[in-house]
Amino acid sequence: MHYLNTMKKILLFLSLIIAVGCTQAQTTQAPAKPSIDNIPNFKLLSQDSVYITNANLKKGKGVVIIYFSPDCSHCQHMMTELKPDMKKFSNVTVVMATFIQTSMLKMLRDFRRDYKLDEYPNFITGTEFPNYILQRYYQVATTPYIAIYDRKGKLVKAYDKAPKVAELLETVKKI
Repeated sequence: MHYLNTMKKILLFLSLIIAVGCTQAQTTQAPAKPSIDNIPNFKLLSQDSVYITNANLKKGKGVVIIYFSPDCSHCQHMMTELKPDMKKFSNVTVVMATFIQTSMLKMLRDFRRDYKLDEYPNFITGTEFPNYILQRYYQVATTPYIAIYDRKGKLVKAYDKAPKVAELLETVKKI
């Protein structure tokens, strides 16, 4: 009987050590965030039902990718603040990608109309429904999400939420 009690204590002690070891292993390893250093391959359906891919982007020109939703109040606020400075983005291609379903392309057309994006041919808008490649690539949790790339397609800066317009313009000027 004494042998059995000793074995139970040893087994309990070893189980405790294993449990503590597993807990430590889980807390010390952060999940690896994927690299967003390069412009990803993407395919967007524009408000005019035309597909746009990263191959359509002008070579040697900086790219600003804005992941947004047409009905997002933060996105609308950002666009209202950007409106007076839209011409200052003429040296880059601005890709505005959303996740809305293709049956909701009218929302995208209305968004382009409301912010007069047709006056700026360097502003491209489209939905990536149903693949969500950009959303997964950037691990977008909230909109707007912004990633800025230089002329060689290398990441300059990424924003998990809308920055101040002055900061955004300063970053765009550098590319």
